[in-house]
Amino acid sequence: MIRYRKKNSRSRKKTTKLLVFMGRLILTAVILSVLMVLCFRWVSPPTSAFMLKRHFKNFLHNKPSAALKYRWIDLDKMSPYVPLAVIASEDQKFPHHWGFDIAAISDAVGNNLKGGRLRGASTITQQVAKNMFLWSGRSFVRKGLEAYFTVLLELLWSKNRILEVYLNIAEFGDGIYGVRAAAETFYLKPPSRLTRWESAILAAVLPSPRKLKVSDPSPYVIERAGWIEEQMAQLGGIGYLRNI
Repeated sequence: MIRYRKKNSRSRKKTTKLLVFMGRLILTAVILSVLMVLCFRWVSPPTSAFMLKRHFKNFLHNKPSAALKYRWIDLDKMSPYVPLAVIASEDQKFPHHWGFDIAAISDAVGNNLKGGRLRGASTITQQVAKNMFLWSGRSFVRKGLEAYFTVLLELLWSKNRILEVYLNIAEFGDGIYGVRAAAETFYLKPPSRLTRWESAILAAVLPSPRKLKVSDPSPYVIERAGWIEEQMAQLGGIGYLRNI
């Protein structure tokens, strides 16, 4: 009986130590993630998780890192048509939600349960959380971390900052990240001079930038860009950006 009690006591101590260690590990991870998100509230990100993954893949295949194009530009240096087109295309409730579009999520879940085409319902904030800090995939772990970082971004960044980072790290073509690189590559001009139609074309390829082409837009891209232009007008034009 005494041996059993001693063995049981040692087992409880090991379990307690393990729980304390796990608790400290989780707390450290939370503190580091908060500090990292806070840092990028003011510091222009030099890269993103998705870009790092692409650099690593290029390294494995002996491709030059220069194949990736990324140059930061502040939001106020872009044509106002660019953020408007992206909001009209990707997340029309962006100024008003807290990182999650509940109605869109409900519609997507309902459509998927009915056997319809698999649809996403990611907001701009969720896409920043995923592209900036995480990896692609559909696992519950990644989705949980995405939700966590989405909450952090909404709490610690302004809407303007979220939009600014998104427009700088989103992929607009194969290895072309951000509005500045896209404008200079496809239109040979700075982002400040992008027209409404050019901005709509850029926004139109965002769902699949390695298949849909800005330089040689398919009928689908042209049709989608036309729809985006209509949505931009219905939102109220560039005056809509005052809501952000």
